[in-house]
Amino acid sequence: MKWPMLASLVLLLAGCAAGGTPESAAHLSATQCRDLAALRSNAPPTPERSRSELAALRQAGYDPSKWLDPHYPEDLQAAQRQVDRWFVTECKPPPG
Repeated sequence: MKWPMLASLVLLLAGCAAGGTPESAAHLSATQCRDLAALRSNAPPTPERSRSELAALRQAGYDPSKWLDPHYPEDLQAAQRQVDRWFVTECKPPPG
C-alpha cells in the first residue's frame, strides 16, 4: 500500500519541479521596468523605486527577512544578476 502512494508522491513532486513560470512569461511589470531604469540612470531613489526593486529581487529568489543568512551576500548578488537579465530581455527602452 505504501509503494503506490510513494510513487504517486514522487511523480507529483517531479511535476512541480518541472513546472513553474514559463521562460516566455514576463517577470517584471511595466512599473518595475520604469523604476529599475530610473535607478540605473542614477535618478534619485524614492521609496516607491526601492520597493519596486525589492519586489523584483524577491521574485528572483532573494529573501531579505532572513537574519544571519549564511549565503549573504551571494544570494543577493545572484538575485541582482537575475533581475539584470530580466531587465535586459523584458524592459523596452523608452521611445525617443
